[in-house]
Amino acid sequence: MELNTRGRYAVMAMADLAKHSTECAIPLSTIAERQRISFAYLEQLFLKLRRAGLVESERGRSGGYRLTRPACGITVAEIMAAVEEGTRMTRCLGEEGPPCVPGHRCLTHGLWDALGGHIRGFLASVNLQEVLDGIPAAKRAPCHWYATEAARGTINVAA
Repeated sequence: MELNTRGRYAVMAMADLAKHSTECAIPLSTIAERQRISFAYLEQLFLKLRRAGLVESERGRSGGYRLTRPACGITVAEIMAAVEEGTRMTRCLGEEGPPCVPGHRCLTHGLWDALGGHIRGFLASVNLQEVLDGIPAAKRAPCHWYATEAARGTINVAA
């Protein structure tokens, strides 16, 4: 799976909004400049974010956007869903859709479907505040393989 710019930019912009939010709304032009994202593209994303109820807009001289909830109450999964960014790992459209390969599921369907489930679960467990503060160790993927292989000397961790 590769995230397209919709999901990445939406999360970046929302994190920027969370980090710099004060009593005043933040203009999209400011977010665009800080994050080096096209202003026109941000307008499209924020229209979807507003429709999803994640941000609210303020018109006028000091206009811009603000979060509708505290950063700890908005998950990355909500942001991704608002901008219609999927986390599907398979070619097919899921159990209800047509199969990966005509007539049957591909041999690795279960693997990629399970991985997609883990990704969705992770994104649903991480909120904007954690994006800003750093993902807690308990939510990070364990690196058992690397630790085991490094201890055996089969990989060079200094490289």
